[in-house]
Amino acid sequence: MSHTIANKKALITRVRRISGQVASLEKALEGDTGCDAVLQQVASIRGAVQGLMSQMLEDHLREHVAESNPHALHELEPVLAVLRSYLR
Repeated sequence: MSHTIANKKALITRVRRISGQVASLEKALEGDTGCDAVLQQVASIRGAVQGLMSQMLEDHLREHVAESNPHALHELEPVLAVLRSYLR
C-alpha cells in the first residue's frame, strides 16, 4: 500500500490546515493588515508546506527506496536526518 494512501487522513489534515492558513493570508491582504503580520503568515505557510514535504519525502524514501533492502534503510537514516534539518 502506498504511503500516501496509508497516511491519507494525516496528509489531508495537514493540507486542510495549510489551506486555512492561505485563506487567512488572503483575508489579511484584502483587509489591509500590516506587513509584519502578513510576513509572519507567509512564514507560517512556508513552514507548514516544508513540514508536509519533509514527511512525504521521508515516507517515500522509506517505502520505495529502502523497503526491499533492510541495509538500505540503515544507510538511509543519515540522509533523512539531513533532509529533516534542511527542510526546517
